Amino acid sequence: MSQSLSGSRYEYRVTHEGAAENKVSDYYAVYADDVGKIPENEDVVGYVHSWEVGSTVDGPGIRFVAFLTGCLLRCQYCHNPDTWHKHNGHPVTVARALREIGKYAQVLKISRGGVTLSGGEPMVQREFTMEIFRGCKQLGLHTCIDTSGRLGEMMTDEDLGYIDLNLLDIKSGDPEIYKTITHNALQPTLDYARRLSELGRPMWIRFVLVPGLSDDYGNVEKLADFVGGLKTVERVEILRFHQMGRDKWHKLGLPYKLENVEPPDAELSERVRGQFRSRGLTVF
Repeated sequence: MSQSLSGSRYEYRVTHEGAAENKVSDYYAVYADDVGKIPENEDVVGYVHSWEVGSTVDGPGIRFVAFLTGCLLRCQYCHNPDTWHKHNGHPVTVARALREIGKYAQVLKISRGGVTLSGGEPMVQREFTMEIFRGCKQLGLHTCIDTSGRLGEMMTDEDLGYIDLNLLDIKSGDPEIYKTITHNALQPTLDYARRLSELGRPMWIRFVLVPGLSDDYGNVEKLADFVGGLKTVERVEILRFHQMGRDKWHKLGLPYKLENVEPPDAELSERVRGQFRSRGLTVF
């Protein structure tokens, strides 16, 4: 494969023919091959939107971050809607990906960083994801997955043993608000979080704070109660809503409901942080 995949997570990237001209209803659809299985062997091919080196916001230390394509959620504030369908990504073999990661292995180790698979939703491509993580462990690298947990039931306990840290995105504490935000059910994510807790697997909880959508006091209280009951949460990250993905929605011809929503102000952000801190959680 000749093209480079390096780039920003906010870069508009649609690679399969005619993708940008799809009907809105087609783009919101979830297709069977979006979560299709592939043979588990050394030639496993995954689909990757892009990767970047140097991130310090996707886990500890300096990170090599690969953004995989394919996701079941249709979040209103998604900043990567061009990653929803798996085949919007570049096909990449496990061997190619590990060669690229290997170039930076020493730097990642020195910085106490590692490799993060993000998306999209990496669990959509479970076989590819796990081959990458197994390869990273052979390189002695810390591994991290940025996930909604929606497909957590697909992951075996052995799989989870290869993942040093889960960045678990929980969009809401209220099931109805969660469905409004994502068009999906909350319960699978809660089940996955409890499973990680029981298995002793470390996690950072991420919550996107959107004024008028996820900021309701009661909604945050429900989530803070739940997170406070988990045993392996190392920190909670309050991610302030931004408009950096808006142009992608426009380019794809998708209706963007948050067009006029401003980022949360300091007062609201601190109120929400305080709700989590009141449960004894470390909050950023």
